[in-house]
Amino acid sequence: MFGRDKDPQPVTPPPSAKPAEELRHAVDDPGKGRPTPKRKEAEAANRRPLVPEDRKAAAKVQRAKAREQRDREYQAMQTGDERYMPAKDRGPVRRYIRNHVDARRNLGELFLPVAFVFLLLQFFVARSSPVLAFAALVVLYVYITATIVDGWLLWRGLKKRLRAKFGDEANQRGLTMYAVTRAFQIRRARLPKPLVKHGEYPA
Repeated sequence: MFGRDKDPQPVTPPPSAKPAEELRHAVDDPGKGRPTPKRKEAEAANRRPLVPEDRKAAAKVQRAKAREQRDREYQAMQTGDERYMPAKDRGPVRRYIRNHVDARRNLGELFLPVAFVFLLLQFFVARSSPVLAFAALVVLYVYITATIVDGWLLWRGLKKRLRAKFGDEANQRGLTMYAVTRAFQIRRARLPKPLVKHGEYPA
């Protein structure tokens, strides 16, 4: 009475992707003739210690290198060898500034000894002679004002020379402070050491 069920069609299993995958790996990795290193072994080979095993020895070596670098820089500032000077003292512009400042007689280079003498004078005569102490203080402030004006005149003339000789290189940052700071240092204590005499201005 009912229709007869049709015979089920045989289901063909899909071809396995394993042979193709194996073939692709064989093409991509031709060096399969040797065993693949394990993951732990590879990680151990690439691992580098962040901290030296012997910290004391490493710190000692680091201190020795730093001391050697400081000695080299100090010797270079004594002889004028710019190869080993600190970066802030290298270059023709800064060398020109040093030579110009060293060739000039600056009021600022006597600032520290003069200020020390006047402060001592004020301290010792403050009780016995207040008028003399006040006069010493006024003279000290006048001298300080004179050194500031002298430093401004120094940089004003030096800046014109730098622009005429070096062009755009004269616009480097920090040159004003570099010149004025050197002018306020005692000549014998300046580093790098002065290489010119008074009056020997650079060309």
